[in-house]
Amino acid sequence: MGKFVCMGAMLQCSFGMAPSSLMVTVPLRPKCSNMLIANITDMIPMTNILSFGMCQSMANPTVASATSAACGVLTPMPCTPVITAPWAPPGQVKIMNMPALIDNAQLMCAYGGQITIKNPGQQMTTAK
Repeated sequence: MGKFVCMGAMLQCSFGMAPSSLMVTVPLRPKCSNMLIANITDMIPMTNILSFGMCQSMANPTVASATSAACGVLTPMPCTPVITAPWAPPGQVKIMNMPALIDNAQLMCAYGGQITIKNPGQQMTTAK
């Protein structure tokens, strides 16, 4: 049983150098602690999932190119998440006909980063 994830939740990518906030862009969602509740489809890069600062993944072509130009010294480059599938595992409760996003869900970036929820944006309501 996890907590519902809301607008402003704190996210972290395993290859990112800074945390990011979850953005919920659909205004007609139910609220929890006066914040919009997210569902598993809130995964659009640079709309729902913002940049994690600089990326350190060698699977990212810009990082690989910059590292090669620096004679093999890892050279982080700006993060642009590339999300390939919805958040998993999904919650059992439905929000706007889709499973709710709960705080133990994760996303994978195409460059190998694992995106996790560090703070769900609210502490009061749990999903059953």
